Amino acid sequence: MKKIHRATAILAAAALLMGTGCSAGKNGKLPETVIPEFTIPENILGEPSDLVPELNMDKFSVPENEGMAFVRNLKLGWNLGNTFDASDCGLSEERELDYEKAWCGKITTIENIAAIKGAGFQTIRIPVSWHNHVDAEHKISEKWLTRVKEVVDWARACDLYVIVNVHHDNDIAKEGDNYFYPDSAHMDVSKTYLTSIWSQLADVFKDYDEHLILESLNEPRLVGTNYEWWLDKNNPECQDAVQCINTLNQLFVDTVRNSGGNNATRWLMCPGYAASADGALNEGFTVPNDSAARTIVSVHAYTPYNFALNKTGTKEWSLENPSDTGEITNFMDNLYAKFILNGTPVLIGEFGAMNKDNLEDRVQFSAYYTAAARVRGMSCCWWDNNAFTGSGENFGLLTRGDSFFMYPEIVQALMKGSEYGS
Repeated sequence: MKKIHRATAILAAAALLMGTGCSAGKNGKLPETVIPEFTIPENILGEPSDLVPELNMDKFSVPENEGMAFVRNLKLGWNLGNTFDASDCGLSEERELDYEKAWCGKITTIENIAAIKGAGFQTIRIPVSWHNHVDAEHKISEKWLTRVKEVVDWARACDLYVIVNVHHDNDIAKEGDNYFYPDSAHMDVSKTYLTSIWSQLADVFKDYDEHLILESLNEPRLVGTNYEWWLDKNNPECQDAVQCINTLNQLFVDTVRNSGGNNATRWLMCPGYAASADGALNEGFTVPNDSAARTIVSVHAYTPYNFALNKTGTKEWSLENPSDTGEITNFMDNLYAKFILNGTPVLIGEFGAMNKDNLEDRVQFSAYYTAAARVRGMSCCWWDNNAFTGSGENFGLLTRGDSFFMYPEIVQALMKGSEYGS
Protein backbone atom coordinates (compact mmCIF):
# COMPACT_ATOMS: atom_id res chain seq x y z
CA MET A 1 0.00 0.00 0.00
CA LYS A 2 1.31 3.44 -0.92
CA LYS A 3 1.13 5.92 1.96
CA ILE A 4 0.24 9.54 1.30
CA HIS A 5 2.19 11.94 3.49
CA ARG A 6 0.72 14.89 5.37
CA ALA A 7 2.90 17.37 3.48
CA THR A 8 1.68 15.97 0.18
CA ALA A 9 -1.93 16.30 1.30
CA ILE A 10 -1.42 19.89 2.42
CA LEU A 11 0.18 20.85 -0.91
CA ALA A 12 -2.64 19.16 -2.75
CA ALA A 13 -5.19 21.00 -0.63
CA ALA A 14 -3.54 24.32 -1.48
CA ALA A 15 -3.98 23.54 -5.14
CA LEU A 16 -7.63 22.73 -4.66
CA LEU A 17 -8.67 26.36 -4.70
CA MET A 18 -8.31 26.18 -8.46
CA GLY A 19 -10.62 23.17 -8.66
CA THR A 20 -14.36 22.88 -8.89
CA GLY A 21 -16.99 21.37 -6.69
CA CYS A 22 -18.53 24.10 -4.51
CA SER A 23 -20.58 26.92 -5.98
CA ALA A 24 -22.87 29.76 -4.99
CA GLY A 25 -26.56 30.59 -5.33
CA LYS A 26 -29.51 31.81 -3.24
CA ASN A 27 -32.71 30.94 -1.38
CA GLY A 28 -31.17 28.15 0.63
CA LYS A 29 -30.63 25.92 -2.39
CA LEU A 30 -27.11 27.32 -2.58
CA PRO A 31 -25.82 30.18 -0.43
CA GLU A 32 -25.49 33.76 -1.58
CA THR A 33 -22.00 33.99 -0.08
CA VAL A 34 -19.27 33.47 -2.63
CA ILE A 35 -16.93 30.80 -1.29
CA PRO A 36 -13.71 29.26 -2.60
CA GLU A 37 -14.21 26.56 -5.19
CA PHE A 38 -12.70 23.45 -3.71
CA THR A 39 -12.46 19.85 -4.69
CA ILE A 40 -10.35 16.85 -3.79
CA PRO A 41 -7.87 15.27 -6.22
CA GLU A 42 -8.74 11.69 -7.07
CA ASN A 43 -5.76 10.25 -5.23
CA ILE A 44 -5.67 12.47 -2.13
CA LEU A 45 -6.49 9.45 -0.01
CA GLY A 46 -3.72 7.41 -1.58
CA GLU A 47 -3.93 4.21 -3.57
CA PRO A 48 -6.53 1.64 -2.47
CA SER A 49 -5.43 0.01 0.76
CA ASP A 50 -4.94 -3.73 0.90
CA LEU A 51 -6.48 -3.57 4.38
CA VAL A 52 -9.93 -2.95 2.89
CA PRO A 53 -11.60 -6.37 2.70
CA GLU A 54 -13.57 -7.98 -0.07
CA LEU A 55 -17.15 -8.58 1.00
CA ASN A 56 -19.73 -11.18 0.10
CA MET A 57 -23.27 -10.28 1.13
CA ASP A 58 -26.69 -10.97 -0.28
CA LYS A 59 -28.86 -7.96 -0.99
CA PHE A 60 -32.16 -7.94 0.88
CA SER A 61 -35.52 -7.23 -0.71
CA VAL A 62 -36.18 -3.52 -0.14
CA PRO A 63 -39.47 -1.82 -1.05
CA GLU A 64 -39.25 0.56 -3.99
CA ASN A 65 -40.66 3.76 -2.56
CA GLU A 66 -39.69 7.39 -2.20
CA GLY A 67 -38.32 7.01 1.32
CA MET A 68 -36.01 4.13 0.47
CA ALA A 69 -34.73 5.98 -2.58
CA PHE A 70 -34.07 9.10 -0.52
CA VAL A 71 -32.09 7.27 2.17
CA ARG A 72 -30.19 5.39 -0.52
CA ASN A 73 -29.15 8.77 -1.97
CA LEU A 74 -27.80 9.83 1.44
CA LYS A 75 -25.31 7.01 0.88
CA LEU A 76 -22.64 7.75 3.50
CA GLY A 77 -22.61 10.57 6.04
CA TRP A 78 -20.18 12.30 8.36
CA ASN A 79 -20.93 14.06 11.65
CA LEU A 80 -19.47 17.47 12.47
CA GLY A 81 -19.22 16.19 16.03
CA ASN A 82 -18.26 17.99 19.25
CA THR A 83 -18.62 21.30 17.46
CA PHE A 84 -21.93 23.18 17.47
CA ASP A 85 -23.21 20.59 19.93
CA ALA A 86 -20.75 21.73 22.64
CA SER A 87 -22.69 22.92 25.68
CA ASP A 88 -22.51 24.14 29.27
CA CYS A 89 -18.95 25.45 28.93
CA GLY A 90 -19.57 28.53 31.09
CA LEU A 91 -18.65 30.96 28.31
CA SER A 92 -19.78 34.58 28.53
CA GLU A 93 -22.24 36.04 26.05
CA GLU A 94 -19.37 37.90 24.40
CA ARG A 95 -17.59 34.57 23.79
CA GLU A 96 -20.70 32.74 22.63
CA LEU A 97 -19.25 31.75 19.26
CA ASP A 98 -16.32 30.08 21.03
CA TYR A 99 -18.66 27.21 21.84
CA GLU A 100 -17.94 25.95 18.33
CA LYS A 101 -14.35 25.14 19.25
CA ALA A 102 -14.81 24.52 22.99
CA TRP A 103 -14.83 20.71 22.65
CA CYS A 104 -13.14 19.98 19.32
CA GLY A 105 -10.53 22.75 19.48
CA LYS A 106 -11.15 24.07 15.97
CA ILE A 107 -13.43 26.40 14.06
CA THR A 108 -15.09 24.74 11.07
CA THR A 109 -13.80 25.82 7.67
CA ILE A 110 -15.11 25.55 4.13
CA GLU A 111 -12.02 23.42 3.45
CA ASN A 112 -13.28 20.90 6.03
CA ILE A 113 -16.66 20.68 4.35
CA ALA A 114 -15.21 20.45 0.86
CA ALA A 115 -12.80 17.70 1.94
CA ILE A 116 -15.74 15.65 3.17
CA LYS A 117 -17.52 16.08 -0.14
CA GLY A 118 -14.38 15.38 -2.11
CA ALA A 119 -13.70 12.17 -0.23
CA GLY A 120 -17.06 10.81 -1.35
CA PHE A 121 -19.37 11.50 1.59
CA GLN A 122 -22.82 12.53 0.44
CA THR A 123 -24.29 13.70 3.74
CA ILE A 124 -23.20 15.84 6.67
CA ARG A 125 -24.98 15.79 10.00
CA ILE A 126 -24.54 19.01 11.97
CA PRO A 127 -25.47 18.45 15.63
CA VAL A 128 -26.41 21.69 17.39
CA SER A 129 -27.13 22.48 21.04
CA TRP A 130 -29.35 25.52 21.43
CA HIS A 131 -30.01 26.00 25.15
CA ASN A 132 -26.81 28.00 25.73
CA HIS A 133 -27.86 30.36 22.95
CA VAL A 134 -31.40 31.41 23.83
CA ASP A 135 -32.89 34.14 26.01
CA ALA A 136 -35.60 33.76 28.65
CA GLU A 137 -38.24 33.59 25.92
CA HIS A 138 -36.27 30.90 24.04
CA LYS A 139 -35.32 33.24 21.22
CA ILE A 140 -32.16 31.94 19.58
CA SER A 141 -29.15 34.24 19.50
CA GLU A 142 -28.89 35.80 16.05
CA LYS A 143 -25.12 35.44 15.86
CA TRP A 144 -25.24 31.75 16.85
CA LEU A 145 -27.97 30.98 14.35
CA THR A 146 -26.16 32.95 11.66
CA ARG A 147 -22.97 30.95 12.21
CA VAL A 148 -24.80 27.62 12.10
CA LYS A 149 -26.56 28.68 8.93
CA GLU A 150 -23.24 29.70 7.37
CA VAL A 151 -21.85 26.19 7.76
CA VAL A 152 -25.11 24.69 6.50
CA ASP A 153 -24.80 26.90 3.44
CA TRP A 154 -21.21 25.79 2.84
CA ALA A 155 -22.36 22.18 2.92
CA ARG A 156 -25.20 22.89 0.52
CA ALA A 157 -22.86 24.77 -1.79
CA CYS A 158 -20.76 21.60 -1.88
CA ASP A 159 -23.89 19.66 -2.85
CA LEU A 160 -24.13 17.71 0.40
CA TYR A 161 -27.30 16.59 2.09
CA VAL A 162 -27.43 18.33 5.48
CA ILE A 163 -29.05 17.20 8.74
CA VAL A 164 -29.64 19.78 11.50
CA ASN A 165 -30.94 18.74 14.91
CA VAL A 166 -31.55 19.65 18.55
CA HIS A 167 -28.66 17.96 20.35
CA HIS A 168 -27.58 18.35 24.03
CA ASP A 169 -30.76 20.10 25.13
CA ASN A 170 -32.04 17.08 27.05
CA ASP A 171 -31.90 17.79 30.79
CA ILE A 172 -34.05 18.61 33.80
CA ALA A 173 -35.39 22.12 33.31
CA LYS A 174 -33.25 24.68 35.11
CA GLU A 175 -33.27 28.44 35.30
CA GLY A 176 -35.02 29.77 32.21
CA ASP A 177 -36.52 26.35 31.42
CA ASN A 178 -34.17 26.09 28.44
CA TYR A 179 -34.30 22.31 28.19
CA PHE A 180 -36.56 19.41 27.37
CA TYR A 181 -36.90 16.22 29.40
CA PRO A 182 -38.94 13.19 28.26
CA ASP A 183 -41.17 12.53 31.23
CA SER A 184 -44.71 13.58 32.06
CA ALA A 185 -43.64 15.85 34.92
CA HIS A 186 -41.68 18.08 32.51
CA MET A 187 -43.91 17.78 29.46
CA ASP A 188 -45.28 21.33 29.53
CA VAL A 189 -41.78 22.84 29.78
CA SER A 190 -40.52 20.49 27.07
CA LYS A 191 -43.32 21.35 24.70
CA THR A 192 -42.83 25.08 25.21
CA TYR A 193 -39.09 24.89 24.65
CA LEU A 194 -39.15 22.63 21.60
CA THR A 195 -42.06 24.43 19.96
CA SER A 196 -40.11 27.66 20.19
CA ILE A 197 -36.84 26.23 18.92
CA TRP A 198 -38.36 24.31 16.04
CA SER A 199 -40.63 27.19 15.03
CA GLN A 200 -37.57 29.40 14.64
CA LEU A 201 -35.47 26.81 12.82
CA ALA A 202 -38.32 25.84 10.52
CA ASP A 203 -38.74 29.48 9.56
CA VAL A 204 -35.01 29.97 8.90
CA PHE A 205 -34.78 26.91 6.67
CA LYS A 206 -38.24 26.93 5.06
CA ASP A 207 -36.95 27.85 1.60
CA TYR A 208 -34.20 25.23 1.52
CA ASP A 209 -34.84 22.30 -0.78
CA GLU A 210 -35.06 18.64 0.24
CA HIS A 211 -31.28 18.37 0.67
CA LEU A 212 -31.85 19.96 4.09
CA ILE A 213 -33.21 17.48 6.65
CA LEU A 214 -34.39 18.34 10.15
CA GLU A 215 -34.04 15.92 13.08
CA SER A 216 -36.27 16.31 16.11
CA LEU A 217 -34.13 15.22 19.07
CA ASN A 218 -30.76 13.66 19.80
CA GLU A 219 -30.82 10.57 22.01
CA PRO A 220 -33.84 11.62 24.13
CA ARG A 221 -33.57 9.80 27.44
CA LEU A 222 -33.99 9.99 31.21
CA VAL A 223 -30.72 11.78 31.91
CA GLY A 224 -29.33 11.16 35.39
CA THR A 225 -31.34 8.02 36.11
CA ASN A 226 -30.48 4.33 36.17
CA TYR A 227 -32.31 4.05 32.85
CA GLU A 228 -30.41 6.74 30.98
CA TRP A 229 -28.78 4.28 28.58
CA TRP A 230 -30.84 1.18 29.31
CA LEU A 231 -34.50 1.01 28.39
CA ASP A 232 -36.41 -1.37 30.65
CA LYS A 233 -39.61 -2.08 28.75
CA ASN A 234 -41.34 -3.24 31.95
CA ASN A 235 -40.48 -0.16 34.01
CA PRO A 236 -43.24 2.51 34.32
CA GLU A 237 -40.72 5.38 34.11
CA CYS A 238 -39.33 3.99 30.88
CA GLN A 239 -42.79 3.36 29.47
CA ASP A 240 -43.71 6.95 30.27
CA ALA A 241 -40.52 8.22 28.60
CA VAL A 242 -41.29 6.26 25.42
CA GLN A 243 -44.73 7.84 25.21
CA CYS A 244 -43.35 11.31 25.96
CA ILE A 245 -40.82 10.92 23.15
CA ASN A 246 -43.67 9.95 20.82
CA THR A 247 -45.46 13.13 21.87
CA LEU A 248 -42.39 15.33 21.34
CA ASN A 249 -41.67 13.77 17.95
CA GLN A 250 -45.25 14.44 16.90
CA LEU A 251 -44.97 18.02 18.16
CA PHE A 252 -41.85 18.46 16.04
CA VAL A 253 -43.48 17.08 12.89
CA ASP A 254 -46.58 19.22 13.33
CA THR A 255 -44.55 22.37 14.04
CA VAL A 256 -42.36 21.94 10.97
CA ARG A 257 -45.17 20.90 8.64
CA ASN A 258 -47.27 23.94 9.60
CA SER A 259 -44.44 26.46 9.16
CA GLY A 260 -44.69 27.13 5.45
CA GLY A 261 -42.40 26.91 2.46
CA ASN A 262 -40.71 23.63 1.66
CA ASN A 263 -41.28 22.43 5.22
CA ALA A 264 -44.60 21.02 4.09
CA THR A 265 -42.76 18.19 2.36
CA ARG A 266 -39.25 18.27 3.85
CA TRP A 267 -37.78 14.97 5.03
CA LEU A 268 -37.74 14.74 8.83
CA MET A 269 -35.96 12.39 11.23
CA CYS A 270 -37.27 11.12 14.56
CA PRO A 271 -35.60 8.78 17.10
CA GLY A 272 -36.90 6.44 19.75
CA TYR A 273 -35.57 6.28 23.30
CA ALA A 274 -31.88 7.33 23.37
CA ALA A 275 -31.94 6.97 19.57
CA SER A 276 -30.96 3.37 20.23
CA ALA A 277 -32.04 0.41 18.15
CA ASP A 278 -33.82 -0.93 21.23
CA GLY A 279 -35.65 2.39 21.55
CA ALA A 280 -36.88 2.25 17.97
CA LEU A 281 -37.75 -1.43 18.28
CA ASN A 282 -39.67 -0.92 21.53
CA GLU A 283 -43.31 -1.82 21.03
CA GLY A 284 -44.37 1.53 22.49
CA PHE A 285 -42.44 3.61 19.96
CA THR A 286 -44.50 5.00 17.11
CA VAL A 287 -43.48 6.86 13.98
CA PRO A 288 -45.27 10.24 14.03
CA ASN A 289 -48.36 10.84 11.94
CA ASP A 290 -47.04 12.86 9.03
CA SER A 291 -49.24 14.48 6.41
CA ALA A 292 -46.36 14.30 3.93
CA ALA A 293 -45.41 10.71 4.86
CA ARG A 294 -41.76 11.78 4.86
CA THR A 295 -40.42 10.71 8.23
CA ILE A 296 -37.20 8.74 8.67
CA VAL A 297 -36.49 6.71 11.81
CA SER A 298 -33.21 7.90 13.37
CA VAL A 299 -30.98 5.30 15.07
CA HIS A 300 -27.54 5.47 16.70
CA ALA A 301 -25.63 2.22 17.03
CA TYR A 302 -22.05 1.94 18.27
CA THR A 303 -22.18 -1.82 17.89
CA PRO A 304 -20.56 -4.04 19.09
CA TYR A 305 -20.31 -1.80 22.16
CA ASN A 306 -17.22 -3.43 23.62
CA PHE A 307 -15.33 -2.88 20.39
CA ALA A 308 -16.80 0.37 19.12
CA LEU A 309 -17.42 2.51 22.20
CA ASN A 310 -16.21 0.85 25.39
CA LYS A 311 -12.75 2.30 26.09
CA THR A 312 -11.85 -0.67 28.30
CA GLY A 313 -13.35 -3.23 25.95
CA THR A 314 -11.77 -5.26 23.20
CA LYS A 315 -9.72 -3.81 20.38
CA GLU A 316 -10.34 -6.84 18.19
CA TRP A 317 -12.98 -7.25 15.50
CA SER A 318 -12.87 -9.69 12.63
CA LEU A 319 -14.93 -10.58 9.59
CA GLU A 320 -14.14 -14.19 10.42
CA ASN A 321 -15.73 -14.04 13.87
CA PRO A 322 -19.50 -14.72 13.71
CA SER A 323 -19.94 -13.13 17.13
CA ASP A 324 -18.46 -9.85 15.89
CA THR A 325 -20.49 -9.70 12.70
CA GLY A 326 -23.57 -11.14 14.38
CA GLU A 327 -24.00 -8.25 16.80
CA ILE A 328 -24.23 -5.93 13.82
CA THR A 329 -26.50 -8.02 11.65
CA ASN A 330 -28.82 -8.83 14.56
CA PHE A 331 -29.91 -5.27 15.28
CA MET A 332 -29.99 -4.42 11.58
CA ASP A 333 -32.18 -7.45 10.85
CA ASN A 334 -34.61 -6.30 13.53
CA LEU A 335 -34.77 -2.77 12.11
CA TYR A 336 -35.21 -4.21 8.64
CA ALA A 337 -38.11 -6.41 9.77
CA LYS A 338 -39.96 -3.69 11.68
CA PHE A 339 -39.40 -0.67 9.45
CA ILE A 340 -37.82 -1.33 6.07
CA LEU A 341 -40.11 -4.19 5.07
CA ASN A 342 -43.06 -1.98 6.01
CA GLY A 343 -41.81 0.90 3.88
CA THR A 344 -40.43 3.15 6.64
CA PRO A 345 -36.91 4.46 5.95
CA VAL A 346 -34.15 4.23 8.56
CA LEU A 347 -30.91 6.21 8.85
CA ILE A 348 -28.13 5.25 11.25
CA GLY A 349 -27.21 8.83 12.12
CA GLU A 350 -24.28 7.94 14.38
CA PHE A 351 -21.89 5.00 14.36
CA GLY A 352 -18.15 4.39 14.46
CA ALA A 353 -15.35 2.62 16.27
CA MET A 354 -12.89 4.53 18.41
CA ASN A 355 -9.17 4.27 17.84
CA LYS A 356 -7.47 1.67 20.04
CA ASP A 357 -4.35 1.35 17.86
CA ASN A 358 -6.24 -1.29 15.89
CA LEU A 359 -6.43 0.10 12.37
CA GLU A 360 -6.94 -3.18 10.53
CA ASP A 361 -9.82 -4.18 12.81
CA ARG A 362 -11.48 -0.77 12.38
CA VAL A 363 -11.08 -0.97 8.60
CA GLN A 364 -12.77 -4.37 8.46
CA PHE A 365 -15.51 -3.18 10.80
CA SER A 366 -16.15 -0.03 8.75
CA ALA A 367 -16.51 -1.88 5.46
CA TYR A 368 -18.74 -4.58 6.93
CA TYR A 369 -20.97 -2.23 8.93
CA THR A 370 -21.77 0.12 6.07
CA ALA A 371 -22.29 -2.73 3.61
CA ALA A 372 -24.58 -4.61 6.03
CA ALA A 373 -26.71 -1.49 6.38
CA ARG A 374 -26.84 -0.76 2.66
CA VAL A 375 -27.97 -4.26 1.62
CA ARG A 376 -30.86 -3.83 4.08
CA GLY A 377 -31.87 -0.43 2.69
CA MET A 378 -30.22 1.79 5.33
CA SER A 379 -27.43 4.37 5.17
CA CYS A 380 -24.97 5.45 7.87
CA CYS A 381 -23.19 8.54 9.23
CA TRP A 382 -19.78 8.21 10.94
CA TRP A 383 -19.32 10.14 14.22
CA ASP A 384 -16.20 12.34 13.92
CA ASN A 385 -15.34 14.43 16.99
CA ASN A 386 -11.88 15.57 15.82
CA ALA A 387 -10.32 13.46 18.59
CA PHE A 388 -7.24 11.38 17.76
CA THR A 389 -5.09 11.01 20.88
CA GLY A 390 -5.47 10.77 24.65
CA SER A 391 -7.82 8.74 26.79
CA GLY A 392 -11.10 10.02 25.39
CA GLU A 393 -13.42 8.76 22.66
CA ASN A 394 -11.14 9.04 19.64
CA PHE A 395 -13.41 8.84 16.60
CA GLY A 396 -11.58 11.38 14.45
CA LEU A 397 -11.01 10.79 10.74
CA LEU A 398 -10.53 14.34 9.42
CA THR A 399 -8.07 16.65 11.16
CA ARG A 400 -9.94 19.94 11.13
CA GLY A 401 -6.84 22.13 11.14
CA ASP A 402 -5.62 21.05 7.71
CA SER A 403 -8.50 18.97 6.28
CA PHE A 404 -6.27 15.89 6.27
CA PHE A 405 -7.64 12.36 6.55
CA MET A 406 -5.70 10.68 9.33
CA TYR A 407 -6.98 7.21 8.44
CA PRO A 408 -7.55 7.05 4.67
CA GLU A 409 -7.90 3.27 4.92
CA ILE A 410 -11.02 3.67 7.08
CA VAL A 411 -12.47 6.24 4.69
CA GLN A 412 -11.85 3.87 1.78
CA ALA A 413 -13.53 1.05 3.70
CA LEU A 414 -16.54 3.24 4.48
CA MET A 415 -16.85 4.19 0.83
CA LYS A 416 -16.52 0.61 -0.37
CA GLY A 417 -19.14 -0.61 2.07
CA SER A 418 -21.54 2.20 1.18
CA GLU A 419 -21.31 1.24 -2.49
CA TYR A 420 -22.15 -2.37 -1.75
CA GLY A 421 -25.40 -3.55 -3.21
CA SER A 422 -26.07 -0.21 -4.94
